[in-house]
Amino acid sequence: MLNFSQIAIRRGTRLLFSNAVFTIQPGERAGLVGPNGCGKSSLFQLILGELEADDGEWSVAGNPVVAHVAQELAYDERNAVEHVLDGDQEYRHLLDKLDQIDGAAQLRFEEIDGYGAPARAARLLSGLGFAEDRMQLSANTLSGGWRMRINLARALMCRSDLLLLDEPTNHLDLDAVIWLEQWLIKYQGTLLLISHDRDFLDGVINRVVSIERQQVTEYTGNYSDFEKIRAIKLGQQQAAFQKQQREITHMQSFVTRFKAKASKARQAQSRLKALERMEQIAPAHVDSPFNFSFKKPDELPEPLIKLQRVDVGYPGVKVLSNVSMTIAPGERIGLLGLNGAGKSTLSRLLSSELQPTDGVVETAKHLRCGYFAQEQLELLTAGDTPAEHFQQVYGLHDEQQLRNFLGGFGFSGDRVFEKVGHFSGGEKARVVLAMVVYAKPNLLIMDEPTNHLDIDMRHALTVALQSFEGAVVLVSHDRHLLRATTDVLLLVDQGKVTPFDDDLDDYPRWLSERKKNKTGKNISGNAQKDARKLKAQLRQQLQSVRNRVRKCEQVLQKRMDENELLEQNLADNDLYTDDNRDLLTDLVYQQAGLKKIVDAAEVDLLEAMEAAELAEEEIQNLDA
Repeated sequence: MLNFSQIAIRRGTRLLFSNAVFTIQPGERAGLVGPNGCGKSSLFQLILGELEADDGEWSVAGNPVVAHVAQELAYDERNAVEHVLDGDQEYRHLLDKLDQIDGAAQLRFEEIDGYGAPARAARLLSGLGFAEDRMQLSANTLSGGWRMRINLARALMCRSDLLLLDEPTNHLDLDAVIWLEQWLIKYQGTLLLISHDRDFLDGVINRVVSIERQQVTEYTGNYSDFEKIRAIKLGQQQAAFQKQQREITHMQSFVTRFKAKASKARQAQSRLKALERMEQIAPAHVDSPFNFSFKKPDELPEPLIKLQRVDVGYPGVKVLSNVSMTIAPGERIGLLGLNGAGKSTLSRLLSSELQPTDGVVETAKHLRCGYFAQEQLELLTAGDTPAEHFQQVYGLHDEQQLRNFLGGFGFSGDRVFEKVGHFSGGEKARVVLAMVVYAKPNLLIMDEPTNHLDIDMRHALTVALQSFEGAVVLVSHDRHLLRATTDVLLLVDQGKVTPFDDDLDDYPRWLSERKKNKTGKNISGNAQKDARKLKAQLRQQLQSVRNRVRKCEQVLQKRMDENELLEQNLADNDLYTDDNRDLLTDLVYQQAGLKKIVDAAEVDLLEAMEAAELAEEEIQNLDA
């Protein structure tokens, strides 16, 4: 279907790749792999006609219907289902013609099962984590993460011949990733997939197109097959072998400790399989730009933290109840559960970001918690550099020490002095991760740490976690990371936290059974009435919070407009004369005061947006 001959693409003066020759046949599911910035997304833009090749030619057979995930869409008062239906353009076109008594249109509408389209759209949204109530909300009231899920569902709704997906799992929880994987396996068209999730790639693709060192190479098979072949090409280098031994040692330790326990037998067997594969792919990341490790914590008190009959939630809603657990140094805990079940709530509780509503939380005197969550990327100061962040937080001013440390996170040369505001999502995540590592924590709480990270960085994080001497609590949709770094799986479901004694590979089966039970369960009339009443109250609270967000946005915009007018006045050269000295002083004082007001307005807006996010999560917790 797609033929590329001697293709070269540049970004400005930088060559991404050249002399690319490869073919994607109809029905193939190909994964585009390579480090961030190598040209994968640019290749998508070439196919979509958004840029032209700098050299070479490419062609596509026939006139295929192409679907892709739009980064931004204009959202209005219509609900999520209506926006997803827009993905099927023929459906929308025929729907408009039905009122015109067009027989051909009526026949074609029935052929494409037009009457079943809304139900298909709802199933797509449900698979991606939308509860029924959320589907009916105006799309323009949803947060960015939920809008991205709508964009993805809209692309899947299109009856396409060619589907282009660029990092589709970044905004998904594990249950939605598993659902998407199964959907793509059944997809009948040609798929081009960009992803850094190796388990997801393995489950979906049958071909790899690798872009590295400005060259494009084809491989047959899934991502594991590609990694083994690449490892052979790179050779069994001693440095790679030593680096990989840390992973193997940890997994072998797990097998030794738990193979005799019936409750852990399946997990131990999974580790044995992973060990076999690791030894084959050891050198595959020898040329990675990432190389860092967690330093030994100053103190390793035992236990680090203890929860006794703890309840936790948000105003008006209890998310988790009667949680009792103890975390000691060396424990590796993975949290599983449906989207909105409370995994992030538990993570925030353990990291002291959230306080319990009942029960006791005991923390060790020398507890030092390292907390990583996606919202922390937004707390970085756009106008500061990575070096300035380390100077402000840790008082680290030694330039060579900064360069050495941040170099392990891919910030080589003068990149440590570039402003964070110009960084990509992956680069910001690496800055935050570097700050967590530098703090020498003895308890790591990590909530979706791999979003935006490429495969090499994920591998480096996996290796670093293997040798970490403290405790780890991990929420991730990256099954490889979970499998390689956690020993104990806890299930967060229906307000409880319980052991999940099966293997991670059994989790999809549990998801399927859980959803069936949820659909078929019989709720008493009183319970239904109480649930509806509480959700109605929460929706009223949510609407109030959204109104607050809009008001804060208006106030902030007004103050920013005033500030812009002041800056225009201060730019007047006539102002800087002796005659206008008093006026200049007055304007400077006004600007200083206005800056404080703008800063306060920004804080108010962020707090309002966070309150809206929490209110949405509360409603979703009830649905779950």
